[in-house]
Amino acid sequence: MRARKPRDWAWRVLDTPIGPLLLAATREGLALVAFHSDERVVRRSLTRLRLAFGREPLPEIPHLTTAADELARYFDSGLRAFTVPLDWSLSAGFNERVLRELAAHVPYGTVVGYQDLADRVGEPGAARAVGAAMGSNPLPVVVPCHRVVASDGGIGGFGGGLDTKRHLLALEGVLPQPLF
Repeated sequence: MRARKPRDWAWRVLDTPIGPLLLAATREGLALVAFHSDERVVRRSLTRLRLAFGREPLPEIPHLTTAADELARYFDSGLRAFTVPLDWSLSAGFNERVLRELAAHVPYGTVVGYQDLADRVGEPGAARAVGAAMGSNPLPVVVPCHRVVASDGGIGGFGGGLDTKRHLLALEGVLPQPLF
């Protein structure tokens, strides 16, 4: 995390077909999406955010409303590209470079391999490091780490769980809808 002066931020939990997502945003943009946001995950995430942003949350921030609205439309199959501004302050270095490339150049309904993404950021041979960057993604779904797959045709790993990754890929038409 980058050291910065204290910043305004807000959060909420959004119920989705893949479970509750904790969303946090600053005046710069959406800063965090956390999967499986039960009470424990929310508590841990809020502690991290208070440290990162240096103050208590506000009740609302406009980018938070935009993010929640866009995610609801995404899950209703009506949104294919997010427009909410992103606050990259919870990512840095190689991980941020990889995540920015992913967000900008791997559109809805497509996938990319770990190695291909490593090549795109000028780091051939860094496929495993790309996997680690996906695992550190503070903005999953919006920065679509679910679209990164293994070169052998497998779907690879996913911090939100493989069932969640399958659901997101099926939603985007990459995989058949799960039978159950």
